Amino acid sequence: MSAEDRKRRVGPVVSSAHLAASGLPELSEVEYALTMANHAFQRWITRCMDAAGAPGMAPLEVLILHLVNHRDRAKTLADIRLVLHIEDAHLVSYAVRKLSERGLVTTARKGKEKTVEITAEGAALCDRYGEVREALLVELAQETGFSPEEMSRLAALLRAISGSYDHAARAATTL
Repeated sequence: MSAEDRKRRVGPVVSSAHLAASGLPELSEVEYALTMANHAFQRWITRCMDAAGAPGMAPLEVLILHLVNHRDRAKTLADIRLVLHIEDAHLVSYAVRKLSERGLVTTARKGKEKTVEITAEGAALCDRYGEVREALLVELAQETGFSPEEMSRLAALLRAISGSYDHAARAATTL
């Protein structure tokens, strides 16, 4: 029996067969892969940050720290929410407060808007994270055999499909 025949007999790899029984069962495969990738990514970024010298950070704190460090300029809370695609303002506010308590970011006001800036300690931690990432992850990712172009295409596909989920979420709120 060929691999394709075995796959047909077993079916797609999904977490919810009742959702896969639809007009597009491959979408359930994508959803399961996204779930696994999301959890693996969150585990990775927290453990990489532990190894870089800042144990106990939540995944959102790690993401916000790197975003605030990006291009070495202050970000507003609205900027952070927009770039990371987060609806709940309190999640960002709480994560920023925790980062500030660690001395990794500072906050200020720009008119009515709260701004967040990286500290020297925060920038140094991001640099150390980058070193750990390079040493532990980059080579493994290169060994998958996917070209940089294929990885960019995958990233574009994921961004595009996120738009479909956003559109469907807006539609669901009108039901």
